[in-house]
Amino acid sequence: METEKEKYILALKDAFNSYAKLSEKSWSLIREIIRFQAVKKGETILRAGQTAKDIHFICRGILRTFAADGQGNIYTKNIFLEHSFPASKVSLLLQAPSYIAIDALEDSVLINFNFMAYKQLMDENEDIKSFYIAYIERNWIIEKEQREISIVMENASERYLKLLEKHPLLDKRIAQHHIASHLGITPTQLSRIRKALKK
Repeated sequence: METEKEKYILALKDAFNSYAKLSEKSWSLIREIIRFQAVKKGETILRAGQTAKDIHFICRGILRTFAADGQGNIYTKNIFLEHSFPASKVSLLLQAPSYIAIDALEDSVLINFNFMAYKQLMDENEDIKSFYIAYIERNWIIEKEQREISIVMENASERYLKLLEKHPLLDKRIAQHHIASHLGITPTQLSRIRKALKK
């Protein structure tokens, strides 16, 4: 298991370095604040109304962030696969109850790190701060805007194909109703799209 953990820690290091190169000193500091968590499919990691404390790194598995309305309708905000960093960002930044929940769509292995501990490291180490800025720019600004434009400018078939282009095996790994919810359509509509694309 230690070998497996080391493999996951190296994957985390590679993920950091893909945004900003960390010094060995900074990487050692990051290693001191991380902890592993194994979660089962369907297990809740953060409930709506809880205040988020951690940023997660997915070593293996799939997580989703979602919200439910008063009628119990669920909207899947994002689907996260291996080597991504899901979190309730607004809750972390404001230290306020989260509007979204996070659960596992597969058995998953996570590396968690406390956001406040990470923030302290960021304040004291420029390269850790550089990673944070680069990550925010790519994921919280660029991808968010692209997704918002996609919802307005593209039809559901185009959005579905774009999702599979980004994550080719996603439709084989998770239930179709999760994908439909993420695309903002019903499972029946998604089924029709899939049939049409097979013709």
